[in-house]
Amino acid sequence: MTSPQHWFDEGRFGLFVHFGLYAIPARHEWSMTWERRTPEDYERYAEVFDPDRFDAREIARRAREAGMRYAVLTTKHHEGFCLFDSALTDYTSVTSCGRDLMAEWTEALRAEGLRVGIYHSLIDWHHPDFTIDSNHPLRDAADREQRNASRDMARYRAYLHGQVRELLTNYGTIDYLFFDFTYPGTDGKGPEDWDSEALLTMVRELQPDIVVNDRLGIPGDLVTPEQYQPAAPMTDASGDRVRWEACQTTNGSWGYDRDNQDFKSADLLLRMLVDSVATNGNMLLNIGPDGRGGLRREDVDALAEIARWMELHEASVHGAGPADGLEAPQGTILTRSGERLYVHLATWPMQHLHLRGLAGRVRFARLLHDGSEVRFRTIDPEQKAQNMTVGGIGADVVTFTLPIRRPDVLLPVLEIRLQDAEETAADGTEE
Repeated sequence: MTSPQHWFDEGRFGLFVHFGLYAIPARHEWSMTWERRTPEDYERYAEVFDPDRFDAREIARRAREAGMRYAVLTTKHHEGFCLFDSALTDYTSVTSCGRDLMAEWTEALRAEGLRVGIYHSLIDWHHPDFTIDSNHPLRDAADREQRNASRDMARYRAYLHGQVRELLTNYGTIDYLFFDFTYPGTDGKGPEDWDSEALLTMVRELQPDIVVNDRLGIPGDLVTPEQYQPAAPMTDASGDRVRWEACQTTNGSWGYDRDNQDFKSADLLLRMLVDSVATNGNMLLNIGPDGRGGLRREDVDALAEIARWMELHEASVHGAGPADGLEAPQGTILTRSGERLYVHLATWPMQHLHLRGLAGRVRFARLLHDGSEVRFRTIDPEQKAQNMTVGGIGADVVTFTLPIRRPDVLLPVLEIRLQDAEETAADGTEE
């Protein structure tokens, strides 16, 4: 029986969009707390919030073309400003500019055939009952304790649960909910502050098939490593593999940061994606629209380059996973889908590529971008290297002969069609 999370495991690649008031000061989405801004001072951005260039349809189209199967929008970040219509506050995009960006988002994603994801912050630096802690903008205020004396986390919890109920009731099917985040400790907040058990129970009652991350501080459907790539499939304490998703940015900032120019190349982003698939994970790639809601040119260009590659190579990502039991040759990344093995050639070899463990198992090989045949053979392990004669490497090694010139694609892929070991390997394809 197919699990409700099957679409997530098959999709492998999603888009993250961080957008909110923080795009206006353009100094990172945590600027409110980094700069110790009071809620009253920060509220002035809501008065000038005018995302005239925010086009959910364009974002959804670019995501689909880039091979993304789902997309996640920040409905509310830590600053407390909401991009959806809420009966519980007027600190929303509906009040500021007359637009329910969440409604626009869900409609656009469904039109492009993408799964609908939303991000919702557990934190709220604007809410008067959210107690001041180590992350709060007012943490250094002289009257911090006096302020906290009048704050009530029980009232804030009701607000938090109420807004999640609105999001999961008023916008149709929501496929993925990304909560953010829990930071227990003497001056932090843990699952008890959110009443995480009750919150998750409500989420599953309202949306039974939803995928929920792990940032409530209790087990969810996946874990979410951020800004690093796991070196191997992730496991739990028992050693069993767990579902995971690497959350990555194009330039190190989640929200719009005008002066941050540390953009990763499309080549690097693509290798990060393939590396995620090879280690049994997904990648959620973030972009941060600017203060008018427009996309940065660097993000548009990177998505377009990935789209061109995906048009020809998506089979090595969608529905694929680790190539368990096979060792990746130096400079390659392996993924596998059924009986098809995909060798991503991050470094182009000099004519020969040697793969162990494949003797008698290869039926056909081709370069994926153009379908051109790649010849292969198992060299006699007793053969001695001499002049132009390749020496035997091992009885279990298959040698593939690649063209000298590297194909003009972002990341070349060799597709190898496997067969059972007892079947004849040659079938007319060996050299």
